Amino acid sequence: MKKRTDEAALLLKTVFRGIFEKKGHDVVKIDLRGLENRIADYFVICHGTSTTQVEALCDSVEDTVRIETGEKPLHLEGRENGFWVLADYGNVIVHIFLEKYRQFYSLESLWADAVIETVKEKTR
Repeated sequence: MKKRTDEAALLLKTVFRGIFEKKGHDVVKIDLRGLENRIADYFVICHGTSTTQVEALCDSVEDTVRIETGEKPLHLEGRENGFWVLADYGNVIVHIFLEKYRQFYSLESLWADAVIETVKEKTR
């Protein structure tokens, strides 16, 4: 089990790096491991202010994860509309929203019984 935890930690770190590379907003990590019947160990949620930024965030996450870990998403959905892109990496699912859609769907409130942590970019 230790190996899976290490893999998830590395995946999360690279996902965050990809998001911050393109200035993603209000990044949160939702730890679902304490919940029964979860579909993943973690959700990562962020938003962009335009469909162009949402696309750039998605590209950056995909590229950063592929280069640093060799992983590709098992499933990628929503890229064609740019309102809500979901990248499924198995135990980590990344949600990249256009801001108004993030507010409308409010995933954080749906998973309020999980541990939710705001992630800030580390200054160099």
